[in-house]
Amino acid sequence: MIELSTLPAVNATLNAVSAILLLTGYAFIRRGQIAEHRAMMMAAFATSGLFLISYVVYHANAGSRAYTGQGVMRIVYFVILVSHVLLAAVILPLSLLTLTRGLRGHYGAHRQIARWTLPIWLYVSVTGVLVYVVLYQL
Repeated sequence: MIELSTLPAVNATLNAVSAILLLTGYAFIRRGQIAEHRAMMMAAFATSGLFLISYVVYHANAGSRAYTGQGVMRIVYFVILVSHVLLAAVILPLSLLTLTRGLRGHYGAHRQIARWTLPIWLYVSVTGVLVYVVLYQL
């Protein structure tokens, strides 16, 4: 059984792994390695899905953690947090649409939406790690 107190670190790890898988998948598609690209993107989607489950379980049981920093760092933190939350709400339907188009072989439409999905998904994954570091490690 996983301790509730470990879930923030698990969540940050899942976000980091997702970012690595996304970048690896991007590298594969740039080299024309479609099967490898598909595998990495499916793994990134699964990893992000595990993150979402873990995140909801943690916050349903532990609530939220307040940021106590002051000054400029407080402003920076909240700019990152607000942009992270807004884009996180967008990334699930966007990633589902991108994934569906790719799996159905609608490659032109997949490519068009993936140009938006990838940077947003990467941003959400990386800023998720940053939020964890600021809240739990600093």
